[in-house]
Amino acid sequence: MLSACALSAIAPSAIAVQARRGRAIANARSLLHSRALWATVDVCNPANEPNTVGIRGSMPGDGHGKDTMYMRFQLQYLEVKSNVWVNLAHGADSSFIAVGAAKTARQGGSSFTLVPVKGRPAYTLRGFVTFQWRRGKTVLHQVTRTTTAGHQSVAGADPPGYSAAQCTIG
Repeated sequence: MLSACALSAIAPSAIAVQARRGRAIANARSLLHSRALWATVDVCNPANEPNTVGIRGSMPGDGHGKDTMYMRFQLQYLEVKSNVWVNLAHGADSSFIAVGAAKTARQGGSSFTLVPVKGRPAYTLRGFVTFQWRRGKTVLHQVTRTTTAGHQSVAGADPPGYSAAQCTIG
């Protein structure tokens, strides 16, 4: 049986744990709904890199310098008959790439060069980016975004400032 003195020692501890949990949930919501969280096509078949598609992502930091942010870039094509987006089977997945400490927002990107099949119609492509915030090996938060247009902070775009939701190669 617990005494009143023991209960008074437990209550502040439980309240502190609950408060930390509440802050963590609010932080996750803030990250996952941030305007700094986006993906875009920043390269689409430029003359100097034919059949190349570049995907760029941006993610907000969680404010913890010991956490690390990761992005995984994948290409999808639009299956015309079913009107469904499908992951490309080979050579269109970057795996997870560390983009830096989570103290502040970060951007990263990956480019893929495709080999169109002669006599086949052009492919409509988009990017699919998975964002992770990790502490050591533990994934704290994960979210995905498909590419959208109109992002201003696009470094490495070709042409400069290019930002699109999709790209057609063929």
